[in-house]
Amino acid sequence: MTMKTTIASRDASPTAVTTFVTPQGIEVWQVASDVVPLVAMAFTFEGGAAQDPAGRPGVAQMLARLLDEGAGPYDSDAFQERMASRAIEISFNAGPDATGGSLKTLVRHVDEAFELLRLALAEPRFDLPAVERVRAQTVAGLRYQQNDPGVMATRRFFAEGFPGHPYGRPTSGTIESVEAITRDDLVALHRRVMGRDRVKVAVVGAIDAERLSLLVDKVFGELPEAEPLTSVPPTSLGGRGSRVVVDLDVPQSVIRFGTAGIPWRDPDFIPAYVLNHVLGGGAFTSRLFQEVREKRGLAYSVGTSLVSYRAAAMTWGFTATKNERVGECLEVIAGELARLRAGGPTEQELQKAKDYLVGSYALGFDTSTKIAHNLAQIAFENLGVDYVARRNAMVTAVTEEDVQRVAERILGDERLLVVIAGRPTGL
Repeated sequence: MTMKTTIASRDASPTAVTTFVTPQGIEVWQVASDVVPLVAMAFTFEGGAAQDPAGRPGVAQMLARLLDEGAGPYDSDAFQERMASRAIEISFNAGPDATGGSLKTLVRHVDEAFELLRLALAEPRFDLPAVERVRAQTVAGLRYQQNDPGVMATRRFFAEGFPGHPYGRPTSGTIESVEAITRDDLVALHRRVMGRDRVKVAVVGAIDAERLSLLVDKVFGELPEAEPLTSVPPTSLGGRGSRVVVDLDVPQSVIRFGTAGIPWRDPDFIPAYVLNHVLGGGAFTSRLFQEVREKRGLAYSVGTSLVSYRAAAMTWGFTATKNERVGECLEVIAGELARLRAGGPTEQELQKAKDYLVGSYALGFDTSTKIAHNLAQIAFENLGVDYVARRNAMVTAVTEEDVQRVAERILGDERLLVVIAGRPTGL
């Protein structure tokens, strides 16, 4: 085991992180804490729903749902019973670019917890009864979502924004694609993604580095090297300047809108993050919240966020309003985008945004599980183990000129892709 780096003291960072490399070559980010007798772990493998076969979206999501549905010598019921009898929590998830998961256990059950995780990752059974049960649950969910305007607007937004690209496919699949997924599809994706050379691991809790190193190698170090991933070509949000309506008979239309973005690893990401807080990221203080909800009562909620994928980035927004007020709502949103691009935030807006983002950052590190997930994400983005310590200083250093520069990059042409699910009038 090789110790690598220790982040500075807690006064410079929400938490102190140590990294080491196990004998099998797995890099681990660790936060040692004896406050409670728990161990929480988060891990992320490169490769997610963008690796689904072109005609079969939904494989990665099904894979994630099946990993704890029986592994090694245990069928689904036996595997779940062993976790429940020790209060062990293991879960898996799949996003566009990554497949990951988490584990939480009492220290006294850590050996069994890590063994169950090893079985789930290295020896998933994919028993046909479990596959068919998860398939049926997924299809039932997809049928239900056909009448959900939020889901339908989001699905159409990505289809319009990334046509012909893996990001344009629904990560949970379609009814037809999920019904067509085979066990061989699951096995093939498992072999491409679950490799020791593709995993980022973060662990928080009452466990020393030496013991943790042995456990991590037991789980991840014995995995094979993953097979090559399918290349995901770089892209950008398409369809900007257009409005698309998904016809649903509902009294209130759901709106999704988006424009250009800046990825997390771009030097301008932090200024863009501050800009987004001013625009729509601040829950009650953002311009869109004030103009759309507080002043005009057009919507109950409205907001924006930065979306950063491996091969694309965008600024993504949401709201919902009465069918007859959709046009007015979109005019207000477009007006605020133009105003922010032209004049930037006021000095007071900028300072309030930075104060909030700095002051609230530690809230993402107030539980062992949150710390583990945040560190695994930072490791996945290759931001460096010192990012946690540097982040607040980078926010504080953002200037009006920085925000104006990124406003031009993001809002420069003022064109939005807008998708509306409902029956809007007056557009």
